[in-house]
Amino acid sequence: MARFTLPRDLYHGKGAMEALKSFQGKKAMICVGGGSMKKFGFLDKAISYLKEAGMEVKLFEGIEPDPSVDTVMKGAQAMLEFQPDWIIAMGGGSPIDAAKAMWIKYEYPDITFEEMCKVFGIPQLRKKAKFCAISSTSGTATEVTAFSIITDYHKGIKYPIADFEITPDVAIVDPELAETMPKKLVAHTGMDAMTHAIEAYVSTANCNYTDPLAIFAIKMIEADLVESYNGNMEKRDAMHDAQCLAGMAFSNALLGIVHSMAHKTGAAFADYGAHIIHGAANAMYLPKVIAFNAKDPTALKRYGQIVDYMEICDKKASDEEKVKALIAYLRKMNDELNIPHCIKNYGADSYPCEQGFVPEKVFLERLHDIAVNAIGDACTGSNPRQPSVEEMEKLLKCCYYDTEVDF
Repeated sequence: MARFTLPRDLYHGKGAMEALKSFQGKKAMICVGGGSMKKFGFLDKAISYLKEAGMEVKLFEGIEPDPSVDTVMKGAQAMLEFQPDWIIAMGGGSPIDAAKAMWIKYEYPDITFEEMCKVFGIPQLRKKAKFCAISSTSGTATEVTAFSIITDYHKGIKYPIADFEITPDVAIVDPELAETMPKKLVAHTGMDAMTHAIEAYVSTANCNYTDPLAIFAIKMIEADLVESYNGNMEKRDAMHDAQCLAGMAFSNALLGIVHSMAHKTGAAFADYGAHIIHGAANAMYLPKVIAFNAKDPTALKRYGQIVDYMEICDKKASDEEKVKALIAYLRKMNDELNIPHCIKNYGADSYPCEQGFVPEKVFLERLHDIAVNAIGDACTGSNPRQPSVEEMEKLLKCCYYDTEVDF
């Protein structure tokens, strides 16, 4: 038996935030990040709509990019003091992911972070509060997923929390919020969405309910991402829907080792002054993982189906030729979005450069531990080809040096 779970309600289109007026409750806590929601007036709108619904509203502000365990604990404590019956998370993936984890701790104050990370092991929520996610970026799709990514800075590791319990009750997908994204964020979140859709389509947990969502999201991203990056707001609006469809697919079909590797390298070199931004990591690793997974006959066939749907190669070509076409297409897309091809050329500002911020010596010293952690990541189990630690090390080296995957 398989399960397919989405938010009970999804409000979409311009002006969708007005749905907050219809919420029923006494208290709402709004969780937000670094200030863009306030700057562009969306936070004030949300407060106004919730007050119109008769609720008392409290803010938890300043959730950082790549939210930490410490932030989660502080937010949960604020919720315990305020006792909201609605948690409203606004912004990109970071504040929404953090608020999901806070929600668990709010409902179960004695639960440890380690217990929260037990895959599909969260106890039943909604005893104290319901959850609404309002996305401002077009990539993570955390507004419709059963996942949250939290960083343990003491260990330098990003941990995915995975459980259908943390799927939001309500998702608001209003493209007006996405129109405020800076250009670099458009690129990174867009490639995150592309990775979600491709990994969901070839995942061992794919099914008839997830495949249409994944494949249509891929086609939309192919049509809309680069023009969205170049300032076309009609395409920007379309990308907000595309990433949500990709999220619906992967939340139910799960992901693969592109995400395992991105989770375990993202904060692994923070002591050298930067993170490898999640969407950029996915963009760099995706072509390498496709080459690795394509050694599996079932994955090879499904990559061929993706290419047929994208219409980027002659349908009469072999699946091996189609995989080469897909890899070439994605690398070209990375070039158009100003994303590097490998860690060696990944600058601290995320842009391509001759020598990135991660020294070769440091990468090689940490390689084994990163590989072990990636193998243990929650996303690895549904990858179509299960790598050994040695293969994961070789794959990560290919992602560092931009070398061919021939194993």
